[in-house]
Amino acid sequence: MDPGLAAGLCIVSMVIFLVLGVPIAFALGFSATVFGTLAFGPMALYKMGLATFSLFYNYSWTPLPLFVLMACVITETAIGKDLYKAARNWVSGLPGALVSASILGEALMASTVGVSGAAIVAVGKVAEPELDRYGYDRKLALGGMMCGGVLGPLIPPSTPLIIYGVIANVSVGHLLIAGIIPGALLALMLAAVPILICWRNPKLGPAAGSVNWVTRLGSLKNVWPVIAVLTAIIGSIFFGIATPTEAAGIGCVVIIIIAVTVFRLRWKGLYRAMVEAAVINAMMLVIIVAASFFSYMLASAGVGDFLSNLVLSLNVPPKAIVIAIMVLYLILGSLFDSITITMLTIPIFAPLLTALGFDLVWFGILYVVNLEIGLITPPMGVNLFFVRNVFNIKTGDLLKGAAPFLITLTIFLFILLFVPGLSLWLPEMMAKL
Repeated sequence: MDPGLAAGLCIVSMVIFLVLGVPIAFALGFSATVFGTLAFGPMALYKMGLATFSLFYNYSWTPLPLFVLMACVITETAIGKDLYKAARNWVSGLPGALVSASILGEALMASTVGVSGAAIVAVGKVAEPELDRYGYDRKLALGGMMCGGVLGPLIPPSTPLIIYGVIANVSVGHLLIAGIIPGALLALMLAAVPILICWRNPKLGPAAGSVNWVTRLGSLKNVWPVIAVLTAIIGSIFFGIATPTEAAGIGCVVIIIIAVTVFRLRWKGLYRAMVEAAVINAMMLVIIVAASFFSYMLASAGVGDFLSNLVLSLNVPPKAIVIAIMVLYLILGSLFDSITITMLTIPIFAPLLTALGFDLVWFGILYVVNLEIGLITPPMGVNLFFVRNVFNIKTGDLLKGAAPFLITLTIFLFILLFVPGLSLWLPEMMAKL
């Protein structure tokens, strides 16, 4: 079979399987195996196996399971509750304060868990009773928390950035450091949205009562576990003391010690965290293997080279190409999970962006924000349905409440696009040390 035809049929087959409800790993793996064999013969099976072995032989993958374990241990503690309370004390006198506190709590939680879903649940479950008690508009509150989940993969440690770094052959350490300033800026921008909205219409979210400065300053003592973990991970990477893998190991040790001594985590909770981490890592690796099969099939058929040559032959500004890629990611993010999108597209886009003269560290931060926006938009946004089901709210109401936050995310995306220094300043400082 002609490789080009096989690649086209492979894509069609994958889409049909997904529509039929087949898990994405099986849809990708089966389609790639069948049409790869038809196009290239039995040797394709050997090449796919070799490509998978080479992929996981890369030492850069090792922070991934450690960061997942760290996140699972944290979810067994009351860290999310403490972070929300601390953020609440600092903004309680303002209208819309509880939504802002939830978003700031997600930002702090993101610095330890690295994924959007965990940050949303850890803070949202604590915030929801207070939001109901003060009569906050559920659409606005839950829409804000859903969009605040974007901070999870942006602020290090970040699972999507690790996967992106390995596939794009970019320093994982530089990527993690690059997310700090954009993450802090986005947290402030999102936290300001409910304050402005509720200032104009206090009925949507009244102030939660004033808190004296003694209480505010005293609540900071609850933030120290996050600061300890963040310092251990980011500090060791930034100053060259440890590699990302070693930093992930240090973070795991630190959080387990804190969880056991401060939050009284016992063997039963630690066992649950270890089992959950093993399941999540296994699921991610199966998807990565299947997606690597699929990517190998498309690459062998010359799809990547064809698209690169086509784009480079067009007489359009390079930034316009990046904007087109961003639009594509918004569409893909509403249909697929982040791991699959990364594995399928980055091997194609990374060489193209390099040829256009763009920094792949900068694009990595842009990519993660772009992808997370896609994950909260219909028709199949993963986080959209996650929040809808966890907090029992209609999709239409959730989207209505999320609208002003989505506008803010879009503005932030263009700030990143046209001010690359936000992402690159810290990695450049790191390289000079």
